[in-house]
Amino acid sequence: MTGRETPKFHHALIVGSGSGLSASLARLFRREGLAVSLAARNTSKLNALCSDTGAKSYACDATDPANVETLFDSVSREDGAPDVVIFNASARSRGPFVELDPKDVENAIRVSAFAGFLVAQAAVKLMLPKGQGVVVFTGASASVKGYPQSAPFAMGKFALRGLAQSMARELHPQGIHIGHVVIDGAIRSETRFEPTDRPDSMLDPDAIADSYWQLITQPRNAWSWEIEVRPWVEKF
Repeated sequence: MTGRETPKFHHALIVGSGSGLSASLARLFRREGLAVSLAARNTSKLNALCSDTGAKSYACDATDPANVETLFDSVSREDGAPDVVIFNASARSRGPFVELDPKDVENAIRVSAFAGFLVAQAAVKLMLPKGQGVVVFTGASASVKGYPQSAPFAMGKFALRGLAQSMARELHPQGIHIGHVVIDGAIRSETRFEPTDRPDSMLDPDAIADSYWQLITQPRNAWSWEIEVRPWVEKF
């Protein structure tokens, strides 16, 4: 494959799946002809999405190395090794800094960052022999801005962004595209609506999914390691 060619992908795995962005990504990947695998701690919430898209669901605690290894073994056996992997998991704990529970802080960092490392490492081990693949991490405003009373979320998301940047510098020369998407703003959902006097003031999950696909399908001679998406109401 030359630097100008758009790579062809066959199997997408979304870790930290649920409604919203994950569902939009699953539907987009299926439309593009990819097999789709969805991983979450609770797979019962994925039943409707699997029915709609033909995706397969897998139970996985992404903070557990053995669980992650089993996940990649299972999805590879079913549909071949995934060549697009999306890490969409995160956890947060809010409150005044001096009142934060250390166990909640540890969990937030494990889910948002350590799990990202485990998933990415397992994915890259399968991609390197082929010299092709994409790993995309879902970031947030907290990836670049630490907000008051939200230290655990910022710690996890800052760490995930650092992981993505380090991986990109190491793995881009080896043919593995690493991406980090800063989602700066509220995402519209069935229960979360934008004000009628401010149309397009919230992010549409389908539009975010389109941005992911544009990142994933970039020619190698014009790869981005990070993009930002935000509605017009957000200051940056």
